[in-house]
Amino acid sequence: MGSPALKMACAKMHEAGVDPVAIDNFAHYFRLLEHGETGMVPESSIEPIGMPSLADVEVDPEVGAQALRETVVIKLNGGLGTSMGMDRAKSLLCVRRGLSFLDIIARQVLHLRAAHGAPLPLIFMNSFRTSGDTMAALARYADLPVEGLPLEFLQNKEPKLRVEDLAPISWPDEPDLEWCPPGHGDIYTALRGTGLLQQLIDQGFRYAFVSNSDNLGATADPRVAGWFASSGAPFAIEAVRRTPSDRKGGHFARRKADGRIVLRESAQTLAADLPALADLDRHAFCSTNNLWFDLIAMRDALDARQGVLGLPMIRNEKTVDPGDPSTPKVIQIETAMGAAIEVFDGAALIEVGRDRFVPVKTTNDLLVLRSDVYDLGTDFVLDQSAAEVPFIDLDGEHYKLVGEFDRRFPEGAPSLKQASSLRVSGDVTFAKGVVVRGDARIAVDGATRLDEGTVLGAVVEGDTGAGA
Repeated sequence: MGSPALKMACAKMHEAGVDPVAIDNFAHYFRLLEHGETGMVPESSIEPIGMPSLADVEVDPEVGAQALRETVVIKLNGGLGTSMGMDRAKSLLCVRRGLSFLDIIARQVLHLRAAHGAPLPLIFMNSFRTSGDTMAALARYADLPVEGLPLEFLQNKEPKLRVEDLAPISWPDEPDLEWCPPGHGDIYTALRGTGLLQQLIDQGFRYAFVSNSDNLGATADPRVAGWFASSGAPFAIEAVRRTPSDRKGGHFARRKADGRIVLRESAQTLAADLPALADLDRHAFCSTNNLWFDLIAMRDALDARQGVLGLPMIRNEKTVDPGDPSTPKVIQIETAMGAAIEVFDGAALIEVGRDRFVPVKTTNDLLVLRSDVYDLGTDFVLDQSAAEVPFIDLDGEHYKLVGEFDRRFPEGAPSLKQASSLRVSGDVTFAKGVVVRGDARIAVDGATRLDEGTVLGAVVEGDTGAGA
């Protein structure tokens, strides 16, 4: 079994009823951690990579519709939005017209089913913290479940490890904080361990489309489905060109040693390589976390490896209570689902438009999504109505948490469709009908309220007032 710390961790997982294959996966990465593995990908080991663009691909509409009929949609829905001050599933956040992420996702899928005559099952990978609220919210959609298939399966969990000796942390005051998810790379282990992977194959499905529930741009587009089915690739990821806001994020590259595509996350980048990570010309593409895989190819790969794909490890150091930096430091062993691209011969990348990548990680993103930058059509697909998506930088002291953010936009988001950027420093409340044009910056010392109809487009400083 290994070291005393590993034995303690595995025993804790067994007592909690964690799937044996998930325990085997955890043990695999624990041993790597014990032996000093960091998961780092040196710049010297990789080279830039190019790829075809979806805009240049011809897809027969019937091929796309047929591919959609063989596709299952899986949404990653394990996040609580703790960085935004939430303590329940982030997908329950209101986005547009009183609809949450979950409402819009459900309606997107129901529309696609009707438009293409596809069963298109929708299944959520929930965590033990998001399952209850999510299933309660989806109960209103009586037509959503597909006969014989669940609406959810649960992500596995693993113990947080003490930094000093890798033993599982004990936190009696709040035992739930002793556990963490193993990263979204756990999706493959969970699909296999629950039997859902084989169940989908047995019911005639061939492809899976996986994306994050906080990315409403990630719809099961028949054009992308048709491209993937026609490519013959066992695994593919949708990529977008990186922008300045992506400088600190991960990117795709090709490994020199074997020619495989790799996805290097920022947590896998050496300090000396950070300038190369930020070089948008050298590493031009990042992941949308929208991925496609052949269900049979995935089953065969998992069977051949006894359920352990062996994805690159990510060593994530945090505090046992993410909301309290004074609590003890712990290590969370994680993997990224996109890293599976290096497992498969013939894996592919496709460049897609930024409209398929609209993630909400902060309240800055939420403000854009709630604004008139996007329209929500009758198909419940986001349509970008602005010429560009503006850069938003809201003062973290006043806007980082959803509750504080909502109080400062009591009558909705300002108009941003004519904006290039909006930077807010200080405590500013926006009345109804505020309009932002071009590059706008507000810097105030005290609490300030912008009047209805205010037009922003120049620097506003002081305790009160706003100007164009």
